[in-house]
Amino acid sequence: MSAVIDTPRPGQDRARFLQTNTATREPWLVRLVLLVLGVGFFAIFLLLPLITVFVEALRKGLDTYGWAIHDSDVLSSIGLTFLTVLFVVPLNVLFGLAAGWAIAKFEFRGKQILITLIDLPFSVSPVIAGLSYMLVFGARGWLGPWLIDHDLKVMFAVPGIVMATTFVTFPFVARELISLMQSQGREEEEAAVVLGASGLATFVRVTLPNIRWGLIYGVILCNARAMGEFGAVSVVSGHIRGETNTLPLEVEILYNEYNFAGAFAVASFLCVLALVTLLVKWWVERRVHSGDAS
Repeated sequence: MSAVIDTPRPGQDRARFLQTNTATREPWLVRLVLLVLGVGFFAIFLLLPLITVFVEALRKGLDTYGWAIHDSDVLSSIGLTFLTVLFVVPLNVLFGLAAGWAIAKFEFRGKQILITLIDLPFSVSPVIAGLSYMLVFGARGWLGPWLIDHDLKVMFAVPGIVMATTFVTFPFVARELISLMQSQGREEEEAAVVLGASGLATFVRVTLPNIRWGLIYGVILCNARAMGEFGAVSVVSGHIRGETNTLPLEVEILYNEYNFAGAFAVASFLCVLALVTLLVKWWVERRVHSGDAS
């Protein structure tokens, strides 16, 4: 029998090789404990609740499940959720492209303030965001009387839901693009300008192809958050059945009415949308890491 001795590959720095290998040679007991903790956390806090949702949704059979999904109020909430996403995602793409281009490619006063403001939704509770919109656009808010005089309805209507959802989701696309554009630098854009390309041509032919996968990744995250947003939408929607309830709000109402089969059926539909989003996210990450993003 011959012992297998790890040796550095030709050209590999020996000090770095030794540091890397000694850092990963943990005792088998430590590795086992870490593995058990990781798998246990995943099973208890992620996998078990997900399985429970589908089990409860199908407990009374497929007929009950189909009836719950085809309920008129549920179909209305599905349509409103998709309509909200249809507005929110393009708005976030436009803002993310503008913010990423400005922050990564230019120097200007207030740049750090803009970066801080982009992170604001991460630090502010969605409920507080919804309440802020109520204080501005509600019937007793700053603009409420003017909106009423001009017969414009923002709160307890689709515009309010879109605005609140946009607020809580706009960092996702912007953050992805800012970090990506900063890592790529400005050399290619500067070369294009020197060669006579206009600003629009530089963006379309140079910048956009380089950031396409980061943009898609940000859109996926934004879409997932928009579909599942509850706190801010709950404040501004008014909970009007069949009109201003998105899918998360419909789940809450059905559960509070002790319609558990319907609540879990709608929740399972949301879970399916989330799983599809995760699959798309996984596919994009594979494309990026396999080198197709070049």
